[in-house]
Amino acid sequence: MCSDFHRAETGTELLARLEGRHSLKEIEPYLFADEESPVHGVILEFHGPEGTGKTEMLYHLTARCVLPKSKGGLEIEVLFIDTDHHFDMLRLVTILEHKLPQSSEEIIKSCLGRFYLVYCNSSSQLLLTLYSLETMFCSHPTLSLLILDSLSAFYWIDRANGGESVNLQESTLKKCSQFLQKLVNGYRLVLIASTQSIMQKPLNSTEGASASSFKCASNEDIDYRPYLCKAWQQMVKQRIFFSKQGNSKGNNEFTLVSRHLKSNHFKKHCFIIGESGIEFC
Repeated sequence: MCSDFHRAETGTELLARLEGRHSLKEIEPYLFADEESPVHGVILEFHGPEGTGKTEMLYHLTARCVLPKSKGGLEIEVLFIDTDHHFDMLRLVTILEHKLPQSSEEIIKSCLGRFYLVYCNSSSQLLLTLYSLETMFCSHPTLSLLILDSLSAFYWIDRANGGESVNLQESTLKKCSQFLQKLVNGYRLVLIASTQSIMQKPLNSTEGASASSFKCASNEDIDYRPYLCKAWQQMVKQRIFFSKQGNSKGNNEFTLVSRHLKSNHFKKHCFIIGESGIEFC
Protein backbone atom coordinates (compact mmCIF):
# COMPACT_ATOMS: atom_id res chain seq x y z
CA MET A 1 0.00 0.00 0.00
CA CYS A 2 2.80 2.40 0.80
CA SER A 3 4.19 4.19 -2.22
CA ASP A 4 7.74 3.49 -0.97
CA PHE A 5 7.29 -0.22 -1.46
CA HIS A 6 6.56 -2.04 -4.68
CA ARG A 7 6.42 -5.49 -3.07
CA ALA A 8 3.39 -7.30 -1.69
CA GLU A 9 1.80 -5.74 1.38
CA THR A 10 2.94 -7.34 4.64
CA GLY A 11 0.59 -8.46 7.36
CA THR A 12 1.76 -5.60 9.57
CA GLU A 13 0.92 -3.06 6.89
CA LEU A 14 -2.46 -4.66 6.33
CA LEU A 15 -3.29 -4.45 10.03
CA ALA A 16 -2.12 -0.84 10.10
CA ARG A 17 -4.60 -0.04 7.38
CA LEU A 18 -7.58 -2.00 8.60
CA GLU A 19 -7.32 -2.21 12.39
CA GLY A 20 -7.13 0.38 15.11
CA ARG A 21 -8.91 3.16 13.24
CA HIS A 22 -11.72 4.87 15.12
CA SER A 23 -14.99 5.86 13.53
CA LEU A 24 -16.51 9.30 13.20
CA LYS A 25 -19.24 8.36 15.67
CA GLU A 26 -16.65 7.68 18.36
CA ILE A 27 -14.78 10.92 17.70
CA GLU A 28 -17.81 13.09 18.48
CA PRO A 29 -21.04 11.23 19.31
CA TYR A 30 -22.93 14.47 19.86
CA LEU A 31 -22.51 15.48 16.23
CA PHE A 32 -22.13 12.20 14.40
CA ALA A 33 -24.11 9.56 16.29
CA ASP A 34 -27.00 9.38 13.81
CA GLU A 35 -27.46 6.29 11.67
CA GLU A 36 -26.36 8.01 8.46
CA SER A 37 -22.86 8.82 9.67
CA PRO A 38 -20.39 6.45 8.00
CA VAL A 39 -18.18 4.35 10.23
CA HIS A 40 -14.84 4.63 8.41
CA GLY A 41 -13.38 6.29 5.34
CA VAL A 42 -15.47 9.45 5.58
CA ILE A 43 -14.77 12.93 4.25
CA LEU A 44 -16.38 15.99 5.84
CA GLU A 45 -16.21 19.66 5.01
CA PHE A 46 -16.51 22.41 7.61
CA HIS A 47 -17.73 25.44 5.66
CA GLY A 48 -18.41 29.01 6.70
CA PRO A 49 -17.11 32.58 6.94
CA GLU A 50 -14.08 33.42 9.03
CA GLY A 51 -14.80 33.69 12.75
CA THR A 52 -17.68 31.19 12.89
CA GLY A 53 -16.02 28.54 15.06
CA LYS A 54 -14.60 26.11 12.49
CA THR A 55 -11.07 26.01 13.87
CA GLU A 56 -12.34 25.91 17.46
CA MET A 57 -14.39 22.84 16.54
CA LEU A 58 -11.24 21.27 15.09
CA TYR A 59 -9.45 21.93 18.42
CA HIS A 60 -12.38 20.31 20.20
CA LEU A 61 -12.24 17.18 18.04
CA THR A 62 -8.44 17.01 18.33
CA ALA A 63 -8.61 17.18 22.13
CA ARG A 64 -11.28 14.49 22.17
CA CYS A 65 -8.96 12.20 20.19
CA VAL A 66 -5.68 12.71 22.07
CA LEU A 67 -7.11 12.64 25.60
CA PRO A 68 -6.50 9.38 27.49
CA LYS A 69 -9.33 6.89 27.70
CA SER A 70 -9.40 7.26 31.47
CA LYS A 71 -10.40 10.93 30.96
CA GLY A 72 -13.10 10.28 28.38
CA GLY A 73 -10.90 10.54 25.32
CA LEU A 74 -10.04 8.06 22.59
CA GLU A 75 -6.26 8.03 23.07
CA ILE A 76 -5.63 8.04 19.32
CA GLU A 77 -3.42 10.07 17.01
CA VAL A 78 -4.32 13.12 14.93
CA LEU A 79 -2.52 14.69 11.99
CA PHE A 80 -3.29 18.39 11.53
CA ILE A 81 -2.24 20.13 8.28
CA ASP A 82 -2.28 23.91 8.73
CA THR A 83 -2.31 25.91 5.51
CA ASP A 84 -3.59 29.20 6.98
CA HIS A 85 -0.91 29.38 9.70
CA HIS A 86 -3.69 30.08 12.18
CA PHE A 87 -3.09 27.07 14.40
CA ASP A 88 -2.58 28.06 18.04
CA MET A 89 -0.78 25.39 20.07
CA LEU A 90 -1.32 27.35 23.28
CA ARG A 91 -5.07 27.27 22.66
CA LEU A 92 -5.04 23.49 22.27
CA VAL A 93 -2.99 23.12 25.46
CA THR A 94 -5.44 25.38 27.32
CA ILE A 95 -8.38 23.20 26.22
CA LEU A 96 -6.51 20.06 27.31
CA GLU A 97 -5.71 21.60 30.69
CA HIS A 98 -9.39 22.36 31.30
CA LYS A 99 -10.29 18.79 30.41
CA LEU A 100 -7.51 17.45 32.63
CA PRO A 101 -7.78 19.47 35.86
CA GLN A 102 -5.03 18.82 38.38
CA SER A 103 -3.18 16.66 35.87
CA SER A 104 0.58 16.65 35.67
CA GLU A 105 2.61 18.21 32.90
CA GLU A 106 3.61 14.70 31.81
CA ILE A 107 -0.01 13.78 31.05
CA ILE A 108 -0.41 16.90 28.89
CA LYS A 109 2.84 16.00 27.10
CA SER A 110 1.60 12.46 26.50
CA CYS A 111 -1.55 13.87 24.91
CA LEU A 112 0.50 16.15 22.65
CA GLY A 113 2.65 13.15 21.77
CA ARG A 114 -0.36 11.83 19.86
CA PHE A 115 -0.68 15.05 17.87
CA TYR A 116 1.23 15.83 14.67
CA LEU A 117 1.28 19.29 13.11
CA VAL A 118 2.37 20.05 9.54
CA TYR A 119 2.51 23.46 7.84
CA CYS A 120 2.06 23.99 4.09
CA ASN A 121 2.61 27.23 2.18
CA SER A 122 1.24 26.34 -1.27
CA SER A 123 -0.97 23.79 -3.00
CA SER A 124 2.14 22.21 -4.55
CA GLN A 125 3.71 21.81 -1.12
CA LEU A 126 0.45 20.34 0.16
CA LEU A 127 0.49 17.74 -2.62
CA LEU A 128 4.10 16.75 -1.91
CA THR A 129 3.31 16.59 1.81
CA LEU A 130 0.40 14.22 1.22
CA TYR A 131 2.61 11.95 -0.88
CA SER A 132 5.23 11.86 1.87
CA LEU A 133 2.71 11.06 4.62
CA GLU A 134 1.53 7.72 3.29
CA THR A 135 4.27 5.77 5.07
CA MET A 136 3.24 7.49 8.29
CA PHE A 137 -0.27 6.11 8.01
CA CYS A 138 1.22 2.66 7.39
CA SER A 139 3.29 2.76 10.57
CA HIS A 140 0.73 4.49 12.84
CA PRO A 141 -2.39 2.29 13.09
CA THR A 142 -3.98 4.56 15.71
CA LEU A 143 -3.69 7.64 13.49
CA SER A 144 -7.39 7.95 12.73
CA LEU A 145 -8.15 11.63 12.12
CA LEU A 146 -6.67 13.79 9.37
CA ILE A 147 -7.48 17.51 9.57
CA LEU A 148 -6.83 20.06 6.83
CA ASP A 149 -7.34 23.69 7.83
CA SER A 150 -8.01 24.97 5.28
CA LEU A 151 -8.41 23.43 1.83
CA SER A 152 -9.34 26.78 0.29
CA ALA A 153 -6.24 28.66 1.52
CA PHE A 154 -4.54 28.69 -1.89
CA TYR A 155 -7.62 29.19 -4.06
CA TRP A 156 -6.85 32.73 -5.21
CA ILE A 157 -3.13 32.02 -5.71
CA ASP A 158 -3.86 28.94 -7.83
CA ARG A 159 -6.45 30.85 -9.78
CA ALA A 160 -3.96 33.61 -10.58
CA ASN A 161 -1.18 31.16 -11.46
CA GLY A 162 -3.48 29.18 -13.75
CA GLY A 163 -4.22 32.13 -16.01
CA GLU A 164 -7.33 31.78 -18.16
CA SER A 165 -7.38 27.98 -18.03
CA VAL A 166 -9.73 26.52 -15.41
CA ASN A 167 -7.98 23.15 -15.77
CA LEU A 168 -4.63 24.73 -14.88
CA GLN A 169 -6.18 26.68 -12.00
CA GLU A 170 -7.59 23.49 -10.49
CA SER A 171 -4.86 21.03 -11.49
CA THR A 172 -2.95 20.83 -8.19
CA LEU A 173 -6.03 20.86 -5.96
CA LYS A 174 -7.55 18.12 -8.09
CA LYS A 175 -4.45 15.96 -7.54
CA CYS A 176 -4.56 16.73 -3.81
CA SER A 177 -8.22 15.73 -3.66
CA GLN A 178 -7.65 12.48 -5.52
CA PHE A 179 -4.75 11.50 -3.26
CA LEU A 180 -6.73 12.41 -0.15
CA GLN A 181 -9.45 10.08 -1.38
CA LYS A 182 -6.86 7.32 -1.77
CA LEU A 183 -5.57 7.86 1.78
CA VAL A 184 -9.05 7.95 3.30
CA ASN A 185 -10.20 4.79 1.53
CA GLY A 186 -6.95 2.87 1.90
CA TYR A 187 -6.41 3.57 5.59
CA ARG A 188 -10.02 3.99 6.75
CA LEU A 189 -9.40 7.53 7.96
CA VAL A 190 -11.72 10.33 8.94
CA LEU A 191 -10.82 13.47 6.97
CA ILE A 192 -12.15 16.85 8.01
CA ALA A 193 -11.27 19.83 5.82
CA SER A 194 -12.34 23.40 6.43
CA THR A 195 -13.21 25.83 3.64
CA GLN A 196 -13.99 29.55 3.69
CA SER A 197 -17.24 30.85 2.21
CA ILE A 198 -15.62 33.36 -0.12
CA MET A 199 -18.31 33.17 -2.82
CA GLN A 200 -21.33 34.95 -1.40
CA LYS A 201 -24.70 35.66 -2.90
CA PRO A 202 -25.05 39.28 -4.08
CA LEU A 203 -27.46 41.47 -2.16
CA ASN A 204 -30.94 41.74 -3.75
CA SER A 205 -30.01 38.81 -5.98
CA THR A 206 -32.75 37.69 -8.37
CA GLU A 207 -31.29 34.18 -8.67
CA GLY A 208 -33.81 31.44 -8.29
CA ALA A 209 -33.45 28.30 -6.21
CA SER A 210 -30.33 26.36 -7.10
CA ALA A 211 -28.07 23.62 -5.77
CA SER A 212 -26.09 26.29 -3.97
CA SER A 213 -28.99 27.86 -2.12
CA PHE A 214 -31.41 25.83 0.00
CA LYS A 215 -33.38 25.71 3.23
CA CYS A 216 -32.65 23.27 6.01
CA ALA A 217 -35.26 21.63 8.20
CA SER A 218 -35.30 24.60 10.57
CA ASN A 219 -36.26 26.79 7.60
CA GLU A 220 -32.94 28.64 7.65
CA ASP A 221 -31.52 29.85 4.36
CA ILE A 222 -28.09 28.39 3.65
CA ASP A 223 -26.24 30.03 0.80
CA TYR A 224 -23.56 27.60 -0.32
CA ARG A 225 -21.77 28.47 -3.54
CA PRO A 226 -19.23 25.76 -4.51
CA TYR A 227 -16.00 27.05 -6.00
CA LEU A 228 -13.43 24.31 -5.40
CA CYS A 229 -12.74 21.67 -8.05
CA LYS A 230 -15.34 19.01 -8.89
CA ALA A 231 -13.03 16.25 -7.67
CA TRP A 232 -13.35 17.64 -4.13
CA GLN A 233 -17.08 18.36 -4.39
CA GLN A 234 -17.78 14.76 -5.39
CA MET A 235 -15.75 13.32 -2.50
CA VAL A 236 -17.51 15.09 0.37
CA LYS A 237 -20.15 12.97 2.10
CA GLN A 238 -21.20 15.41 4.80
CA ARG A 239 -20.95 19.19 4.82
CA ILE A 240 -21.30 21.21 8.01
CA PHE A 241 -22.18 24.90 7.72
CA PHE A 242 -20.99 27.23 10.47
CA SER A 243 -22.45 30.63 11.32
CA LYS A 244 -22.38 33.11 14.19
CA GLN A 245 -25.54 34.21 15.96
CA GLY A 246 -25.81 37.97 15.78
CA ASN A 247 -23.15 40.47 14.77
CA SER A 248 -21.89 41.53 18.19
CA LYS A 249 -18.14 41.10 18.69
CA GLY A 250 -18.69 39.90 22.24
CA ASN A 251 -21.21 37.27 21.20
CA ASN A 252 -19.80 33.75 21.46
CA GLU A 253 -22.88 31.79 20.36
CA PHE A 254 -22.62 29.84 17.13
CA THR A 255 -24.75 27.55 14.97
CA LEU A 256 -23.86 24.64 12.76
CA VAL A 257 -26.08 22.81 10.31
CA SER A 258 -24.97 19.35 9.24
CA ARG A 259 -26.09 18.13 5.82
CA HIS A 260 -25.75 14.55 4.59
CA LEU A 261 -25.32 15.03 0.86
CA LYS A 262 -26.67 11.62 -0.19
CA SER A 263 -29.95 11.80 1.74
CA ASN A 264 -30.14 15.60 2.03
CA HIS A 265 -30.85 15.12 5.73
CA PHE A 266 -30.18 18.14 7.98
CA LYS A 267 -29.37 18.46 11.65
CA LYS A 268 -28.84 21.70 13.55
CA HIS A 269 -26.72 22.30 16.67
CA CYS A 270 -25.88 25.39 18.69
CA PHE A 271 -22.69 25.84 20.67
CA ILE A 272 -20.72 28.41 22.59
CA ILE A 273 -16.97 28.96 22.74
CA GLY A 274 -15.49 29.55 26.16
CA GLU A 275 -12.02 29.40 27.66
CA SER A 276 -12.39 25.63 28.06
CA GLY A 277 -13.42 25.18 24.43
CA ILE A 278 -16.65 24.12 22.73
CA GLU A 279 -19.82 23.60 24.74
CA PHE A 280 -22.94 22.37 22.98
CA CYS A 281 -26.21 24.00 23.97
